[in-house]
Amino acid sequence: MSDPNKLFAEATAVYNQGNHRQAFDLAKTLLPVAPDHAGLHYLIGLAALDLKEMPTAVKYLQRAVKLDPLRGEYAAQFAKVLSLVNQQAVALAVVDRTLTLSPLDPTTLDTLGVVLSRANEHERARVLYARAAAQEPSRVDLHYNLSKSLMCLGKLDEAEQEMEACIELAPQSWGIHLTLSYLRTQTATNNHLERLQSLLPKSAGNLIAQIHLHLALFKEYEDLADYPRAFEHLAIGKAAGKVGRDYSRERQEALFAALTQALPNPETAAAGFPTDEPIFVIGMPRSGTTLVERIISNHPDVHSAGELHNFPVTFKQLSGSRSRLLLDPETIDCVPNLDWRRLGEAYLAGTRPATGHKPHFIDKLPHNFLYAGFIAQALPQAKIICLRRDPMDTCLSNFRQLFALESSNYDYSFDLLDTGHYYVLFDRLMAHWQQLFPGRILEVDYETLVESQEASSRQLLEFCGLPWDDACLRFEDNPAPVATASVVQVRKPMYRSSLKRWKHYEAQTADLQKLLTEAGIVLSP
Repeated sequence: MSDPNKLFAEATAVYNQGNHRQAFDLAKTLLPVAPDHAGLHYLIGLAALDLKEMPTAVKYLQRAVKLDPLRGEYAAQFAKVLSLVNQQAVALAVVDRTLTLSPLDPTTLDTLGVVLSRANEHERARVLYARAAAQEPSRVDLHYNLSKSLMCLGKLDEAEQEMEACIELAPQSWGIHLTLSYLRTQTATNNHLERLQSLLPKSAGNLIAQIHLHLALFKEYEDLADYPRAFEHLAIGKAAGKVGRDYSRERQEALFAALTQALPNPETAAAGFPTDEPIFVIGMPRSGTTLVERIISNHPDVHSAGELHNFPVTFKQLSGSRSRLLLDPETIDCVPNLDWRRLGEAYLAGTRPATGHKPHFIDKLPHNFLYAGFIAQALPQAKIICLRRDPMDTCLSNFRQLFALESSNYDYSFDLLDTGHYYVLFDRLMAHWQQLFPGRILEVDYETLVESQEASSRQLLEFCGLPWDDACLRFEDNPAPVATASVVQVRKPMYRSSLKRWKHYEAQTADLQKLLTEAGIVLSP
């Protein structure tokens, strides 16, 4: 074998060039001659993390920390991978231990902040991001992460300052331009149109730039009520985002069909785990789920746990499915093998330590509508609330939103008609769950909630078995962090400006109206 130190240096260089598989293989060849080399285990763990080989990443990063417990960056990456595999309690314990080490460099502080953000601990994350940015003020990513945590905490003016600092450092920070546009309502005298237009020529040939710049222009022109020009930019930006995505309506139909066939004979409530702690808020994205979460979580007996991925991840783990996707027909075919009580118990345990401090907590992951029947089986005492919004407004709101680019869950949203097709599947699936589990899912109309806030809020609390509390009418005062696309809106009192928004684009959405109508979806006038 060649000189081990030379090989380790070579593997590190290869990793830094982005060749993670080659770095992983090179580093593994060194293990027999350097089994207790902490840096080697760390490198293998990092490469495995980048390759999304999570069990391997956990194994090697844990070993690196054990071999060299005083290296903060080792511990931070270990905490990160633990967070990604849904072991939040252990991840937070590692964060706490790591923060006792000194000194911690900006990258390590940033990584620890990311772990805290994923655990919905945004104030603690903000402190770490601020420390990191103060240590290395020229790094755009540190200022941006700080701005995102400030947004989650409702500190919008401070967030804006951090974003402007990012743009001053790097004018072509495309995503930050979009976030700034959404931070507040733009006006004729206070907007970013000139700056955005000046950047357009520099976006040629850069899909990421085109997505963010055109969607930022859409948002600002919409604020200024120039709807034809706004929609033009929206269509261009979303078309750029669709490039290279392998979205298939047929695959979605197969997935939803498998879901409707998964529980031919629902079991009795005794089959699940008996706890009334969870309140699930589900529905199509951008349908009012965050608003409902804020209303209920302003009750003193309810904790807002954010958008937890615990149920989908635990469902996948216990299904025994070895397929690549989190949810697919192969995984759904494993439903007959599930131990419902074990699933419910494992789900609840996975939410700790963030939950358990109050009698109830809200799990607000909109796409849990896919799992609503399985939630009803595994957690027979859990409350499930599904938001319904005007079909056209729902589809337009999904199309106008830029969701996480790295997630395939939202691939439908890059095409208006794909969005309509997906809405039809959602509508039919919810009808199926309602038929299978009558009385278990409360469907709430967003429009009714807006127009009759107190009556709807009382209905929500009654369904959840909670006594009335006037604080639920002042949801805008809820101090809990918000990490969703509604981060700005839910800081305001109830407003009606988003009702019938699609009417501004009636001519541009004619094909969508036709698709929904032909599918049997009733459109309001």
